[in-house]
Amino acid sequence: MADVFFADANKPQKVSLLNKLELLFERANFEEFIEAGDKVAIKVHFGEKGNTAFISPIFIRRIVEKVKLAGGKPFLTDTNTLYVGSRADAVEHLKTAIENGFSYATAGAPLVIADGLNGKDYVSIEIKGKHFQEAKIGSALYHADSLIVVSHVKGHEMTGFGGALKNIGMGGACRSGKQMIHSDVLPTVDLKLCKGCGKCLKWCPTEAISLVDKKAIIDERLCLGCGECTVTCPYSAIVINWKTEPDIIQEKVVEYAWAVLKDKKGKAGFINFLTNVTPDCDCWSWSDPAIVSDVGILASKDPVAIDQASVSLINRTPGIETSRLRKATSRDKFRSLYPLVDWDVQLRHGEEIGLGEKRYNLIEVSQGN
Repeated sequence: MADVFFADANKPQKVSLLNKLELLFERANFEEFIEAGDKVAIKVHFGEKGNTAFISPIFIRRIVEKVKLAGGKPFLTDTNTLYVGSRADAVEHLKTAIENGFSYATAGAPLVIADGLNGKDYVSIEIKGKHFQEAKIGSALYHADSLIVVSHVKGHEMTGFGGALKNIGMGGACRSGKQMIHSDVLPTVDLKLCKGCGKCLKWCPTEAISLVDKKAIIDERLCLGCGECTVTCPYSAIVINWKTEPDIIQEKVVEYAWAVLKDKKGKAGFINFLTNVTPDCDCWSWSDPAIVSDVGILASKDPVAIDQASVSLINRTPGIETSRLRKATSRDKFRSLYPLVDWDVQLRHGEEIGLGEKRYNLIEVSQGN
């Protein structure tokens, strides 16, 4: 079984979570895969403009400092988004990152957008997967010597939840790669619910949505299936119409994660934050209240095990009644949020293709042990 190290946010009390993070880095022995002079990609999510749930730069700085002590040369990185938001190109992406508090001054490392100015700076990786024969990965991630994936675990409308696999799979793909991942999604509009507010229009990357007689209409010939309009709609008038089973997008994400990690065997570590566990992705320009209280932080060298442990710990934490959970006492928090999505598909597929294993050994760490 894979070792997953856990620092509880609630104990011991009066100990900084920042110090617990450093201890996790040490106990997970991340220093061993960082060689002197390694260019170390720290894969983060800089957060959409208006979002407040992303991992704070003060935590990232502690990871940066540990990488430097190990002899590495760290940089923070993410890829551009498919949708039209504040991170669709490197100029706006870096501007948003800085406005959200990420800079050399705050994090201690330079910021590099992995797929370049307009999302076309990528490397095609042969993988021979179930859905893809090759994957288009942001070149900075590919060319990095080592990789540390720092993920904020939260709900997600298409994958049930997002953790390490989602962060490196979808988050490692260039813009055209993201489109290939989303190609099994086709949103439809419930005209009875649509109020014609037009909020969905500005998020569509291909201008496939228009207003006709004060109702949103989607041109299927232009639609990429990114699904961004679905969550943007404040009236739940746009729903996902899966071209195939909703499991497919999860498997595609995992195969892209496989591509990112293909040349990083023994050179990658994963840190999952189970804090401010929001119902939606950090890609949105808002953050609804957390569904559970803060759980803690996990570290592992196995992306499948750390995601499985994350879900298990969240599910055993009491739900917050005022949150968006359908049932605050639900045994499966993410299935309660997204009942049509079986989030376990991504973990099973990750295990099937050799990314890791779902069985894990949870090791709780604290000062002195």
